[in-house]
Amino acid sequence: MTKSYAVTIGFFDGVHRGHRFLLHLLEEQAAANGLSPMAVTFDQHPRQVVQGGEAPSLLTTQTEKTSLLAQVFSGEIVVLPFTQEMGAMDAKEFMRSVLREKLKARLLLMGYNHRFGHRGGTPEEYIAWGNEVGIEVYRAEALSGKLISSSRIRNLISAGKIEEANAMLGYQYFIVGTVTNGKHIGRRIGFPTANIMLPKQKLLPACGVYAVWVTLPDGTKQGGMLCIGHRPTVETNGDVSVEVNIFDHNSNLYGKQISIEFIEKLRDERHFISLDALKQQLMLDAASTRAIINKVG
Repeated sequence: MTKSYAVTIGFFDGVHRGHRFLLHLLEEQAAANGLSPMAVTFDQHPRQVVQGGEAPSLLTTQTEKTSLLAQVFSGEIVVLPFTQEMGAMDAKEFMRSVLREKLKARLLLMGYNHRFGHRGGTPEEYIAWGNEVGIEVYRAEALSGKLISSSRIRNLISAGKIEEANAMLGYQYFIVGTVTNGKHIGRRIGFPTANIMLPKQKLLPACGVYAVWVTLPDGTKQGGMLCIGHRPTVETNGDVSVEVNIFDHNSNLYGKQISIEFIEKLRDERHFISLDALKQQLMLDAASTRAIINKVG
């Protein structure tokens, strides 16, 4: 017998606490109506297609997003290619041809502030369109407390407000990148760093120094301090670099992937008059970072 589904739709960037609340409600709605739960998302941000590439930097890559969804959601996850044709569909046509006919949806749970389809619609319109195509439409209540959205979290991370962003995410914001060869300046002053190359669309926090956790290729986790910035003490007009000093670790990581979780911002990036002055500050940063890591466990 063909399954019928209770679905929800969203880009789900970051899979934050608001998303998780919605997915939990969907699981409950599906069970109460004898349906299977399904989360429908897209392979790229709709703005990237609709507005000609003007998409925001993202909290999660596609791989990271689907992995996080699978960790918190028991139902099926469908990733649709977001095309120009899909972007031009009105909501009723999307509900009929994609949700009802292709995905066998019988129930749609919408986020409290979510709109979809070309020009969108009001909550009452979505319900009416659903009735016309054979889908029962519900709108979820907002998660109690502070408003949580991917755009708000992006703004916090871009401002270096990591602890506030982490509270909304429900986990520590992370980046995953490949270790590349650097200029070895950190090694010369006693703070060797791994230079990280990241996926193009991944959102970087504001320039500065951060206390972080580093998950190594073998799965072990070490504390560390990470600097995002232009290296003003040793370069002029340098590109933004991402460098992490991993505590109590000295193996070769070149060409390997590591994951970095942000705990707290220590300070802004700044210029020092000499490498010795930079070294003195890094010693203070390391002591502060170790205290933070010991506190959070």
